[in-house]
Amino acid sequence: MSSSPAQPTAANRSPAAVLTLRHALVLIVGVVVGAGIFKVPSLVAQMTGSVGWMFTAWLLGGLVSLVGVLCYAELATAYPSVGGDYHFLHRAYGRRISFLFAWARFSVITTGSIALLAFVFGDYMHQVLPLHANGALGSALWATAVVVALWIVNSRGILAGASAQTWLTVVEVGGLLLVVAAALYWVAGGVPAAAGSAAPQPAMFGATPSLAGFGLAMVFVLLAYGGWNEAGYISAELKDNRRNMVRALVASILVITVLYVGVTWAYWRVLGLEGMGKSEAVAADVMNRVFGTGGQTLISVLVAIAALSSINATMIVGARTNYAVGCDWAALDRLARWDHGRSTPTTALAVQNVLALLLIGLGAWSGNGFRSMVEFTAPVFWLFFLLTGIALFILRGHEPAAPNPFRVPLYPLLPAIFCLTCAYMLWSSLSYVSTQTLGGVNAAWTGVVVLAVGVVLMWFIGTGQPGPAARGAISERRS
Repeated sequence: MSSSPAQPTAANRSPAAVLTLRHALVLIVGVVVGAGIFKVPSLVAQMTGSVGWMFTAWLLGGLVSLVGVLCYAELATAYPSVGGDYHFLHRAYGRRISFLFAWARFSVITTGSIALLAFVFGDYMHQVLPLHANGALGSALWATAVVVALWIVNSRGILAGASAQTWLTVVEVGGLLLVVAAALYWVAGGVPAAAGSAAPQPAMFGATPSLAGFGLAMVFVLLAYGGWNEAGYISAELKDNRRNMVRALVASILVITVLYVGVTWAYWRVLGLEGMGKSEAVAADVMNRVFGTGGQTLISVLVAIAALSSINATMIVGARTNYAVGCDWAALDRLARWDHGRSTPTTALAVQNVLALLLIGLGAWSGNGFRSMVEFTAPVFWLFFLLTGIALFILRGHEPAAPNPFRVPLYPLLPAIFCLTCAYMLWSSLSYVSTQTLGGVNAAWTGVVVLAVGVVLMWFIGTGQPGPAARGAISERRS
């Protein structure tokens, strides 16, 4: 006589707390410090127009991020969940708003980021080791290979992915410190006079940039700082979450701010403000000026490693959003399968990476159109970021009895500053995309289309209760 299989329970389905403070630190630093720091500083130099305002933008970006992490620290310690932002939005606004966030994240924000970062990796690795005579195809082959390789690593479990992240982040940070060291060597006169000397520097503060111009500079600065909120997705898997989450978030932002200001200083000291603004590959130009062509090759490898680090970290946290959605929607129940032995949502990881590979194929076929589609959804990102900030106020009011091991200092001032900043960045990003076109259509419609498709999909999958695979998991998310 056969017996029916045992139903999953919260105990055997809930994510286990297996990650340490070190894992959280390298994950946050790894997902934030990507290829952007090798491009964004030249754009910021153009938009601010003076050394003082340039450094103000980078320091302000660190300060705004610090305010943001304090807000997220309260949410992530009070409501630890692999759903991260999705979970906070779900508790504050209900399943429909949170689903639209998850859809935007799955369709463009996370999977698109993985695909774009894979292309960055492929572009630079193709310079070092070409896989095909056709550069575009060679880059696409590298991009595909790295997604498959990291998929295999992360399929082995969260500890395998976190271990790989540790080594990648150490090499990445070491490479950035090498750029700073190269500038110090330059300033100290270590480069022969024939190679040139540091460019004459203008007055520290020149003309004040326009509000719109500085706002656009901040869009790119905060893009470079973006990703620290991904820590929320490992809150349920972090040991001693109530202390380590705050430590990881604050320490990572301080480290990243020092790195970014240091690297920006290095670019400025070697190239000068005007040289930074004109440079298409600012880090490569610095290393070429200091060390010659060998320095350029080194930078190519460094950028590839930075992209690799961000891909791996994004892959880890992105799959957890998909898992959380599966816990709430019956039609997506398969996504809620958690491999307890490996502490990873294997189905959600597979779906995410298959779509990323499909986007790589789309990118190889369409070129810049795909890249633009991802970049033009920035307003959607800032919209949900703003809603998450407001969620802190809502949840404090609606759930006063919820355990709150960490409270944002100077409440409600700091959360209000964070929300106002998000609103300003939403306006700035909308101002930017409204001046761009995609396929002959105003790019501002890109985010609208993404959300509209999400609404249609939400109607299609219905409003049924979570299916069998999620019944154990959902009890953990609601606790």
